Amino acid sequence: MTNFRLARILFAASLLIAGRMNATLMAEECDALPHADHPKTVLSNGSVKAVVFLPDAKDGYYRASRFDWSGVVGCLSYKGHTYFGEWFPKYDPLLNDSITGPVEEFRSSEGALGYNEAKPGELFVKVGVGVLRKLDDSPYKFGVTYPLIDGGHWSTHTGKDHVSFKQQLSSPIGISYVYEKTLQLSKNEPVLTLEHSLKNTGSKTIDTEVYDHDFFMLDGKSTGPGMVVRFPFTPKSTDPLLPAAKIDGKEILYQDELQPHQQVASYLEGYSANPADYDITVEDRNSGVGVEQTSDSAISRFYLWSIKTTICPEAYIHVVVPPGKTVHWKIRYRFYAGRAN
Repeated sequence: MTNFRLARILFAASLLIAGRMNATLMAEECDALPHADHPKTVLSNGSVKAVVFLPDAKDGYYRASRFDWSGVVGCLSYKGHTYFGEWFPKYDPLLNDSITGPVEEFRSSEGALGYNEAKPGELFVKVGVGVLRKLDDSPYKFGVTYPLIDGGHWSTHTGKDHVSFKQQLSSPIGISYVYEKTLQLSKNEPVLTLEHSLKNTGSKTIDTEVYDHDFFMLDGKSTGPGMVVRFPFTPKSTDPLLPAAKIDGKEILYQDELQPHQQVASYLEGYSANPADYDITVEDRNSGVGVEQTSDSAISRFYLWSIKTTICPEAYIHVVVPPGKTVHWKIRYRFYAGRAN
């Protein structure tokens, strides 16, 4: 056997071993998922693995009234690193914030569709959740779990590298829709795309904003020095970020490790109506692990919320759907590892 052939055989063997080690490591990273005894599916493209919980009114991982029930990512791993997880201290499927991953909330100017018109005991709607009952005369509160009267009809279709959801809802208050959402892993790169469509089948215009809360947890590390949020524009905060964080050019840098009950939070300004400004990167510079989030839609509002366990750049998109019309939008997540700055 020539040295050349031997070298090729050894190289091929090393690739095979490395591939098996990477697959094993990737599996291990999400196999220890807490509260995994709920309906779920596992997506993989060979390098990225994602555990996605499925909507289920009886046994679902999330059954509260704040967030869209579809696309709840309990864990996502790439090259032995994880990007989402349980950031909260107590899990309860009926708590509004007991949720993980790039989850979304539809929030209108009144908090939810039809909320202000409804009297106590009457109905209002949240897209991705369903028909809810108003409790009293107080303004809408996202932290309150409102009684779910009708969650519509959910259907789910899964494949090796994708999962699609459809919610069909008809309400008695003129707000009805067909909401579809697909999570798709790219075949040749560490990318997760969220594709959405919202068709208005009711008599009233659906006017709402939607945002990805994200709940990023890079390897479960605490928010602190080395963590950075990067933009294509120069952000301006409406509330002070100091002393724990500061704006440095087009970046927000964390200077101190956040402590329990401490947060860095503010509305951000400085973006334009160009969808190119919807380009947000959260990175741990100490390890080079990060994720870049982009969209085909413009930012309508931006809120940054971060605590010790998670960083959440919340970029809102304004969605207006007249009766009989359909609106589409996409969010794209690119994961990377080992690019320390």
